[in-house]
This record gives sequence, C-alpha cells and structure tokens, in this order.
Amino acid sequence: MPRQRRKIGLSKIYHVIARGNERKDIFLDDEDKSKFIQIIINKKRKNEYTLYAYCLMNNHLHLLLKEGEGNISRVMRRINTAYAYYFNKKYNRVGHVFQDRFRSEPVENDRYLISLIQYIHNNPVKAKIANQPNQYKWSSYLFYLKEQKSIIDKEEILNLFSPDRSKAIHLLTEFSHQQNNDTFMDYQEVFREVKEITSVKKAKEYASRYLKEKGLQTGHLKGKVNKEYRGKLILELKEKTNLSYREIGNILGFSRWTVERKVNKK
Repeated sequence: MPRQRRKIGLSKIYHVIARGNERKDIFLDDEDKSKFIQIIINKKRKNEYTLYAYCLMNNHLHLLLKEGEGNISRVMRRINTAYAYYFNKKYNRVGHVFQDRFRSEPVENDRYLISLIQYIHNNPVKAKIANQPNQYKWSSYLFYLKEQKSIIDKEEILNLFSPDRSKAIHLLTEFSHQQNNDTFMDYQEVFREVKEITSVKKAKEYASRYLKEKGLQTGHLKGKVNKEYRGKLILELKEKTNLSYREIGNILGFSRWTVERKVNKK
C-alpha cells in the first residue's frame, strides 16, 4: 500500500506525531524524556524550527512546530535519528525505535492552532495519567504559565489571547480546562495499519470461532474464571483489526475502558 503524500501547509505550522515501533514505549524513564527534550532544543537552536508545544507520552509524542531553515521532514528525521542513536546505545539494542515515518498535519488558522495546543497539553488527562494538564511535567503546558522566556516560542500564541501577558496566561489557563470538541489527528488513528480482519462483522466471526474452540460463549468472559481467555481475545482483536477500543468492547460485552486497560497493560 503506497504512502500518502505529506500535506504541505502554507503557514508552515505542523502538528507532528511520532510513535514507537510495534507500539512499544520510546521513553522508558525520565532520563529518556529529558534527553529527547535536549535534542529538540539543540535542533531548535540551529534555527530549524519554532516550537509552540510538545507532549511526551511513553509510547508516542506530539510536537507543534513551524518550519524555519529546515523543512518538516528534515527536522523530524534529524530529531528521530539522534534520539534513536541514544536509545539504542543506552539499552544495547539495534533496529527501529520509531514506527515508520512520523505523521503530520498542517495548521492553517489561529483558532485551530490554539485548540490544538489545548489538545496536546491535555493528552495526559485524556490518558488518565493526570487530572489536570499542570500535573504532567513532560509537556510544554507549565512553560505557558510562566512569564519568563523558555524553550517554547509562546509569545505568538499568548498574543492570540491578549497583548497583556498576565491576562493572556489567565485566559489560556481557562481555555485549557474547557471541553474541546474539535477533531485532531490522533495517534491511535493515524498509525492504523491494514489488518487481516477489516470489519466489525469479521471481528465478530473471529471472536465466535475463538470462543467456540474454547467451549465458551461471550457471556462466559466476565468474571475471574475465564480472565486469561478474555485477555487473550482482547489482545488478538486489537492486533488483528483496526477496530477501536469501543468497537471491541461492544463485540465482547465490555466497556471501552476495560479493553483499553488490557491493551495498555500488556
């Protein structure tokens, strides 16, 4: 299946997502996250880009940047190559660290820009590893709350809220806690691969065959007795299909949160 041509934005501003190869974690400890931030700072100092926001999760990352002297592909290639070298050397491994190439989408208006920053900063909240964006130290959110200069090029963003710094920070903080109904590039969606089971109907048929082989029915999956079979079936459906957590949950009679917890726990 051919790769889609990367969309080029007139604004030169891009939301970038990179994910670990085979969905594996790319940040195993705080030192790894610190190293990645050091790398993006070093590349930024060479005037390759302007950095508006970032968020580092364990198995993926978000960057919001504007092209400078380097185009988006060259910038990300240099960042990812530098981090992969560090990661492989530290953990005595070889091979790819990131899955395929990164994903990106252009940002063409101010409203979408500030909504996207809100979305990026709330990733840890969405993942339920923080209750508020200010509780997660591996995003750029905390830099926006301080008036002094930082690694984030926040002046342009704050000016969209107000020319008065204190007021702008207050408005951004309020906005960060509002519900966001915009649709953004999501790492779970953009890295979907072509799988052998391509529909809900076929997934149901696969689940039925699996349960029949074990002498079970869907209702038998609840409870502790068949916990092992339940877990294996959830993981197989996630691995073999492009279905969402909610769709898999509907097939098996569980909530999306039950499915998501199992997949993330593996």
